[in-house]
Amino acid sequence: MNSAFKYILDRLSPYFSEREAHAIARYVLEIRFNITQLDICMERERTLSSKERQDLKNIVERLLQKEPVQYILEQADFFGRTFFVNPDVLIPRPETEELVEWILQEENKPPHSPLQILDIGTGSGCIAVTLAKEIPSAHVSAIDISVGALKTARKNADTLHADIDFRAEDILKISSEETKEPQWDIIVSNPPYICKREQQDMEQNVLDYEPELALFVPDHDPMLFYRAIGLYAVRTLKEGGRLYVEINRAYGRETAELFREMGLKDIVPRKDLSNNERMIQCRK
Repeated sequence: MNSAFKYILDRLSPYFSEREAHAIARYVLEIRFNITQLDICMERERTLSSKERQDLKNIVERLLQKEPVQYILEQADFFGRTFFVNPDVLIPRPETEELVEWILQEENKPPHSPLQILDIGTGSGCIAVTLAKEIPSAHVSAIDISVGALKTARKNADTLHADIDFRAEDILKISSEETKEPQWDIIVSNPPYICKREQQDMEQNVLDYEPELALFVPDHDPMLFYRAIGLYAVRTLKEGGRLYVEINRAYGRETAELFREMGLKDIVPRKDLSNNERMIQCRK
């Protein structure tokens, strides 16, 4: 067995499942040390320098503290691209890829005019950047309350050559005077939607390392962000424009009813690949 691979497995195995330890070991070696899965399978050895050995030791120590490997390596894959991530932003999830795929299926058709798209709570910028790359004619804007998140998103847009208008905005505080003119064909958001009481069911590495600002809503108001996003969509979507949101699977019915009461039409829920109700599309 490749010695670096064995070292990681020996250290992680008491604390991680066998499958997870193998996946993490392969990921770390390929990304940081250019040791591929084929190298591991063929038991090819590469002598690590003293600096690389220390780096590997530091990585393993951080893994043993349950720090997400994406933060340690400062990257995460999303929709076939590599994004820079750090603790200012959530690690992109497969469910969010499904949301983006849904948008592309519905909207990536020859437009009569370039689509105006807004991503609310952009975080790492993974949604905004992907839509800008996959729909080159679109004009994409993105907002977030977090200065750190916007810095990260801008870095990803620059690295991946995506032209996006980033702005520091709090969707909970945008006034009606600022939003009186319809301007968007598509609004998309993966807002905070986890109630504080749900913490007991979450992985410790998420609670310890991912930004609380991007995760949680008060227990007494799980619709906090959907109410603000829905009102903003009603004011600023063009006639026929669509809103796409990722949702808390426990509040799918409530979210759909909220949007319906606001006057949004054609409300369509969709389940993710794990059969959880995870996203909603609706139309102005």
